[in-house]
Amino acid sequence: MAGTGRESSADENADFGDLSDSEFLDFSELGDIEDLGSQSSSSSGNPRKEVDPEGPWKRKREADALTPMERFHLRCLWVSDLSTQCWCEQQMVYGKELPDFQSTEKAAVLGAGASIHLARELELHDLVNIHTSTKEDIWAVKLLNVLSMVPILQSGGTIREFPVFGEVEGVFLVGVIDELHYTSKGELELAELKTRKRPMMPLEAQKEKDRFQVSLYKCIFDAMVRGQVTPASLVHHMKLSPELLLGPQVQSHAQQGGFTVKSFGELLELTFLSLTLSDLPVIDALKIEYSHQETDTVLGTEMVVFEEKQVRDKLQHHLGYWTGLREPHGVDVKEAWKCQMCDYAAICEWRQNGGMRTLTQEEHAKKMTK
Repeated sequence: MAGTGRESSADENADFGDLSDSEFLDFSELGDIEDLGSQSSSSSGNPRKEVDPEGPWKRKREADALTPMERFHLRCLWVSDLSTQCWCEQQMVYGKELPDFQSTEKAAVLGAGASIHLARELELHDLVNIHTSTKEDIWAVKLLNVLSMVPILQSGGTIREFPVFGEVEGVFLVGVIDELHYTSKGELELAELKTRKRPMMPLEAQKEKDRFQVSLYKCIFDAMVRGQVTPASLVHHMKLSPELLLGPQVQSHAQQGGFTVKSFGELLELTFLSLTLSDLPVIDALKIEYSHQETDTVLGTEMVVFEEKQVRDKLQHHLGYWTGLREPHGVDVKEAWKCQMCDYAAICEWRQNGGMRTLTQEEHAKKMTK
C-alpha cells in the first residue's frame, strides 16, 4: 500500500493522511467522570497557553458573510469533523479556529493511538513512500490504494485503511475505514478500532459519536460500490485537473501494481470503473472495538445498528453549521461536565453566555442574505 510524501505546494485539504482518521481525541479520556466533582466548575486557569479571548470571535465577526466551509478554506469535510460535532460542536469550531491550541496530554493520546493503528496496518501490507508534488498526485495515491484493495475484498480477504469519499447534501465528505472483512456468515463487516488511555469503556456520549462515525462510513462506502459517487463530483469539489500528468514516482508505482496510466484523469476513470464492475456488496455489519492503549487489552466490543433516517437527519443538522444555515451549538446543561475537560473553556462564548447562541438562527439567516 502506498503512502504519500507531501510537498508544501500540495493542497492540504486534498490529503487523507496515511492513517485512519478514526483516532481523533476521545475527550472523555482525560479524567474519570467520578473525579470531576472535585474540580472547579471553571477552567479559566489554563496554564498551557494564553489566548486572546477576542481572537477567534473577532475573526468570526469579520468573516460573517462567509460560510464556515469558506471561512476555513475547506473543499471537503472529514467524517471525523462531523462525528466530533456529536461531542461538542463549539469545541470542534475552536479546533478549526485555533489549530495549534492542544494540550501535550491530548497530543500524546493521539500519538499513541496513531502508532497502534500503523502497527495494525503493517500486519497486512507494507507502506511505500511516494514523492508527490501536486494535489492530483496525492489523490492518485489514494485511488491506487483503492484499486489495490478492491480485488482483495472481492476474493474474501481483509483490508485496512480503505479511503472513502463522496458528495452528501452538496458537501464532499472523506474518511478512512479502519478495516473491512467478511464474517463467518459471509457478511461484509466494518470494524473500527478505538484505543483508550484508561482501561474502561467510554461513556454513552462518546459511544454516540463513534456510532455516528461508522454509520457515515457505511453511507459513503455503499454509495461508492453502488456507482453513486462520480468522478465529476470529486474533480469539482477538490478542484482537480484530470488532464494533469502524474508524477514519475506515482506513474512508476501504478505500473508496479499493473496499471498503465499517465494522467490523473486516466487513473480516475480506471478507479471508478473498477468500483462499478467489482460487484462488491454494501456493508452489512458495523462493529466498534475498544482497546486499552498501554496493555493492548480489548475492553469491549459494540455492534452498531444502522438506522439510515436518523443518521441522515443528524448529518443534515451538522451540515447546517458548515453551510452557514445556523450558528454553532455548545453542549446542553446536562452535559456541562464536558467543559471541564476542554482546552477552550476559558474563552468559550457559549459557556460564558450560559448556553445561548450569540445570534438566533433567524437573525443569522437574515445576516447571511444581506
